[in-house]
Amino acid sequence: MVINKKYKIQTACFLSMLFFNICWAQQPADFVNPFIGTSNFGATFPGPIAPRGMASISPFNVSGPQNRPLEKDSQWLSNPYVNENTFLTGFSQVNLSGVGCPELGVILLMPTTGEVEVDHLKYGSTYSNEVAKAAYYSVNIDKYKVKGEFTASKRVGVNKFTFPKGKSNILLNLGVGLTNEEGAMVKVVSATEIEGMRSVGSFCYNSPEDAYPVYFVAKFSKPADNFGVWKKPAKYNGVESQWMGYNGKARMMENTIKTVVGDSIGSYFTYKFDKEEIVEVKIGISYVSIENARENLEKETGTKSFDAIYKETYNEWNKELSKITVEGDSKDDKTIFYTALYHTLIHPNTLNDFNGEFPEIKRSKIGKTTATRYTVFSLWDTYRNLHQLMSFVYPKQQSDMVTSMLEMYDENGWLPKWELNSTETFTMVGDPASIVIADTYLKGIRDFDVDKAYQAMLKGADQIKNNPLRPGLKDYIEKGYLTTENKGPVSTTQEYNISDYSISLLADALGKKADSKRFKERSLSYRKLFDKNLKLLRPRTADGKWYEPFDPASGANFEENVGFIEGNAWQYNFMVPHDIKGLKKLMGGEKAFSNQLQKIFDSKQFDMANEPDIANPYLFNYVKGEEYKAQEMVKKLVREYFKNEPKGLPGNDDTGTMSAWLVYSMMGIYPVSPGDPIYTITTPIFDRITIKLDPQYYKKESIVIEKEVNSDGKIKAIQLDGITLNSYFISHEDLVNGKILKVIQN
Repeated sequence: MVINKKYKIQTACFLSMLFFNICWAQQPADFVNPFIGTSNFGATFPGPIAPRGMASISPFNVSGPQNRPLEKDSQWLSNPYVNENTFLTGFSQVNLSGVGCPELGVILLMPTTGEVEVDHLKYGSTYSNEVAKAAYYSVNIDKYKVKGEFTASKRVGVNKFTFPKGKSNILLNLGVGLTNEEGAMVKVVSATEIEGMRSVGSFCYNSPEDAYPVYFVAKFSKPADNFGVWKKPAKYNGVESQWMGYNGKARMMENTIKTVVGDSIGSYFTYKFDKEEIVEVKIGISYVSIENARENLEKETGTKSFDAIYKETYNEWNKELSKITVEGDSKDDKTIFYTALYHTLIHPNTLNDFNGEFPEIKRSKIGKTTATRYTVFSLWDTYRNLHQLMSFVYPKQQSDMVTSMLEMYDENGWLPKWELNSTETFTMVGDPASIVIADTYLKGIRDFDVDKAYQAMLKGADQIKNNPLRPGLKDYIEKGYLTTENKGPVSTTQEYNISDYSISLLADALGKKADSKRFKERSLSYRKLFDKNLKLLRPRTADGKWYEPFDPASGANFEENVGFIEGNAWQYNFMVPHDIKGLKKLMGGEKAFSNQLQKIFDSKQFDMANEPDIANPYLFNYVKGEEYKAQEMVKKLVREYFKNEPKGLPGNDDTGTMSAWLVYSMMGIYPVSPGDPIYTITTPIFDRITIKLDPQYYKKESIVIEKEVNSDGKIKAIQLDGITLNSYFISHEDLVNGKILKVIQN
C-alpha cells in the first residue's frame, strides 16, 4: 500500500515535470490558515507577521457602525478583527495575537477613492475575497474597487494597493485603535514620506499614566499629487471647540501645514491616476524613536519589492515550522497543527530595533542588545506549556527569552509577571517567571546567568513588603494560604505553590539543599484548603474558617468568585501538578481521585478555553489501568475544539497557550507538570512526527514519535529505541537523547 502511494506521487511529479518543468511539494508554511482563531473569542488576526515580529498588519473591522471597540462584553474587545464582522476601516500596523484585553491595533492605513473623507465611519467599506496565508493577506475593498495586499518583515509592515483609474487616496489614521490613549503626532516629511507616533498602553484598562509611544515612518512608492494632515474637533461637555470653526468636521490642512499633534489626527496622500496603478507603503515600527523606525525600514526592506519581502518572510516561516514535520492523517489535521505552531511563534516577540536598541522596563532608559530582547510575556498562560515547547524545539529563542526576563529584573528589580512592550501590567496572579526559568534550566538550557535568576526568584518568593509579584505573601508564609482578604485566595495559593515547587527543583539542581527542602514544604500548603467532605479546595477567611456560603460551581465562564481567578473550585481542583500523589491521598486513593476527575468532565465543568484545567485530560495517566481515558479524552478534545475554520480555537489563544496545547496533544506528549522536566504520553494524532533538535543544546539531530496502529486504539506499549517503558511518562533528557519513541496500540 505504501509502495503504491509513493508510486502515484512519483508518477504525478514526473508528469508535472514533463508539462511544467517542476514538482512542488507542499511545505509546512503552506498549511498555515491565519483565519483559525479569528472567531469564537480566539483573538487572533489574519494579517501577515514575521516569526516573532514587531510589526504586523491586520484588517481592522471592529469599529464599524455596529461594531465599536471598547464595548463591554463584546468579543471584538481585545483584537482588531472578528471574522463575522463586515465593515472595514483600515489596516492596523501593530497588533497582539490571542490576548484577552485590548491593546495596540493602531496606525491604521486605508485606501479610498474620490474626495478625501477622514471620518472612519463614513470612509469605511465592506470587503470581499479575503486570502490569508503565512506572511500574506489580501482583500478587495468593495466601496472603492481597490485591492489590498500585505506582507511584513520583522519590523516593517508592507502594504500594497491596486487603485482604479481616477482620484485615489491613502489615509493614515492615528485616532482609531483598540484603546483610547491620548496623544499622537504625524508629520508629512515629503510627498513620499510620513513620520509620527501614537500613544498606547491601556492594556486591561491600565491607567493612562502607563501610556507609551509607538513610533513609525511610512514611505510611499509613488509621490503624492497632494497631501495633508487633519485634526478632528475636540468636544468639551458636548460642545465643539470654537477655534476649529468647522461645524464638527475635521480641519483639513493641505500642503502648507505638514505637522499636527493631538488625539483624533491623521494624514492623507492623494493621487490622480490615468490608469490602474499600484502604490506600496512600507511602515517601519520602533518603540525607541522615529529615527530607529526609519532605520528599521531602510535596513530590513530598503528598495526590496513586495514580492521579495513576502518570499523572505515566507521562507523564514517555513524554516521555523519545518522544525517539526508530520506524516499521515488529513490535510485538515496538518492545517490545524501547523497553524497552532505558527501561533506559538508570534509571542513573545521582538522588542529591539535593528540597531539593538530597546526601551528598558519603566521606559526611563534606552538599552542595547546584540541578541534579541523579547516582549509580551503573558506568563500566567504560557508557563504551562508554551515555554516548554520553545525549550524543546526552539531552545535558542527560549534562552533569549529567559535572558530578557533577567534584564527586566536588572531594570525593574523584579522578574516579569505580564510584561508588554517594557511596561509591567501585573495582570493575573502568581509568580510564573520562576517556573519558566527553572523549567528551562532543568531541560539543559543553561547559557544564562542562573545565579542571578535564582536570586531573583528568591526575592519574589521571600520579600514580604512591597512585593508586586506575590501580594498576600505574609499570610501565605505564616498560614500556608491566602485568605479571603486577598484576590482569588485559593487559586493564588496554588500558583505560589507551583512556583515554590519549581524553585525547590532548581535549588536542588544547584546544590542548595536547605532551600530545596524549604520550598518543597511550602509547595504543599494547598492541602490546608482541601475540604475532605467536598473533595474540593475552598477558601478560608482570615480567622481560618471555611468561607460561607460556598458554591463550588460559582466562577465558571469568568464570573466573579471569592476564591478563584477565572474559574471555579471544580476547574482548579486538580491544579497541583507537582503533588498528584498527595492529592490522590487526600481524595481517598486512586479510585476516588479518578472518580472526582471524571466528574469534572461528566458535569461539564471542564473548560477547554482556560488554563487552570487544561492538563486535566492527561491526569488519568496517574491512575494505573485508566490511562486509556487520557488517550480517549485528549483525542475527543482535539476533534471537538480545534478545527480548520475561524471558530477553530476553543476560545482566547492566550498568546499561543491553547495552540501549544494542541501541538503537544497532536504529537502525543504533554509537559504535565510545569517546572518538572517530564512529559506524559498519549496516542499521537499523526503516524509519524519528526522533531529536529538544535545541536547547540542537544546531542541528537532529531527525535521521532511513531504510532503503530491496530484495532481499538488503546496503547499496548510504549518503547524508546526498542526498550519498553514501564509508565506513561518520560523524562525530557531521555526523550531528546533517544531516536524513536514508539506508541504501540492493541
